Amino acid sequence: MLRKYKKVLCALSAMIEDQGVKVRIIRFFSNTWISNLLLCVLLLSVVVPISSKAEDPNFLTISAGWFDFNRQKDPGAEFRVEYRSAQKFWQFKPFLTLAGVSNAMTFIGAGVLLDIYWGPRWVTTPSFAPTLWRGATDDLDLGHVIEFRSQLEVAYRFDDRSRLGLSISHYSNASLGDDNPGTESFMINYSIPFEKLFN
Repeated sequence: MLRKYKKVLCALSAMIEDQGVKVRIIRFFSNTWISNLLLCVLLLSVVVPISSKAEDPNFLTISAGWFDFNRQKDPGAEFRVEYRSAQKFWQFKPFLTLAGVSNAMTFIGAGVLLDIYWGPRWVTTPSFAPTLWRGATDDLDLGHVIEFRSQLEVAYRFDDRSRLGLSISHYSNASLGDDNPGTESFMINYSIPFEKLFN
């Protein structure tokens, strides 16, 4: 099934052209790692039941962690603030993200996430967000102003619905630029129900 899925994407990428220049965003989805992740998320969204008791409110998520922890071309501290909406489109929820790194890089964007609940306490949250990036350094240039962030988070849910979790993120420009080094972040995330901030 996965082979057929990738063949369709590759065929689409060959068909879609603009003045002889292939639309390279399609290549992003034909990447093995990305296509496997998206396929798993799609399957989980269909087969994993989500009970009404598991519904959560809007969140303000505050994160801190280690930027470029894997390749370490220009590692540093990364800090994020996100607004995660409780509004659903099918089973996906929109969110806004703003991130800053100690090496002066910044990311701002919006995307969608999927909450997958494993009982009343644990939740896995894959997410995807196109972001606008700035701040190339002498040691790390991500190659394009548009960077796609894919992330997987595992979190514990407290009685007040707040969450404490760990996540790994991958930034990539999907070969929109001539160079696509990519990088990863390891983050600690604390999600606060938005209503609690005003009570």
